[in-house]
Amino acid sequence: MNKPSFPVQLPPAGAGGTRAKKPAAPNLAVRAVSTPAPHEGLRGQAAVRQRMVQRLQQMHGISDARVLAAMGAVERHRFVDSALMGQAYEDTSLPIGFEQTISKPQVVARMLQLLLQVPFPAQARVLEIGTGCGYQAAVLAQLFEQVYSVERISGLHSKAHAQLLAWHQAGGQAAGIHLILGDGMLGYAPSAPYHAIIAAAGGQEMPAAWLAQLAPGGRIIAPIEQGKHGQALVVVDKAADGRVQQQVLDAVHFVPLKSGTR
Repeated sequence: MNKPSFPVQLPPAGAGGTRAKKPAAPNLAVRAVSTPAPHEGLRGQAAVRQRMVQRLQQMHGISDARVLAAMGAVERHRFVDSALMGQAYEDTSLPIGFEQTISKPQVVARMLQLLLQVPFPAQARVLEIGTGCGYQAAVLAQLFEQVYSVERISGLHSKAHAQLLAWHQAGGQAAGIHLILGDGMLGYAPSAPYHAIIAAAGGQEMPAAWLAQLAPGGRIIAPIEQGKHGQALVVVDKAADGRVQQQVLDAVHFVPLKSGTR
C-alpha cells in the first residue's frame, strides 16, 4: 500500500511561515531555513547565470524567449550543495543526494521548450514527476500559474521544500508550487487534469495514470526506455477526442523511474 500524499503549498509573497492544504493526511513537517549567504566564488552570479543562458541560446538551440527568461530568473546555485556551488552554472548534472541528480541546464531548457510548443491556457497546470532538489519546479513556476510536483523520496521532498522556501523568501517566484510526497508513477489525481506533464525520471513505458490525467490538448515530455538503445525523450500529445500521438526524439540519460515512496 502506498503512503498517502502530503500536498504542501508555499506561502504567497510576503506571508510568514508555511501554509498547507488540508488533505486527510497530515502535512509533512519541514523546518524553514534562512536564506543562504552569497558564496564567495559567486559574487558575480548574475553574470555567470547570464552566460549560461547565452550558451543555451547559442550552443544548444534554445530559442524560446520564455524559456531563456525563466532559466535566467532562477538562481541554480541555491539548489545545489554548498561544495558544488562553483559548478552551479556549468552545463552538467550534479549530485543532490539520495543517489539522484539535478539535470543539466540544457536538458531542462530543451524539455521546457518542447513543452511550450503547445499553446496553453493562461492558468495552465503542470505536473512534474520527480521534484528532486526543487530547481526545475522553480523554473516551471516562471512559466505556469500552478505547478504540482511529486517526489517519492521523503528526504528529497523535505530538502526541496526547504530550498524552495528559502528561494521564495529571497524574492523568487514560488507561490504557485505545490509539493507532494507520493508515487510519481501514479501522477496526482486530485488536481488533474493537467495541461502539461514533465518527468525527470525514465521508465520502461509511459504510465497509464499520466495519460489519464493529461487534459485534451495537453502534452507530456518524458524520458522512456527504448530497449537496447537506452532512454530517449518522448513527446505525447492528447487530441480533443482523447487520441494520443507520440514522437520519439533525442537520446537522454535520467535516473530510473520507480514506484512507491521511501
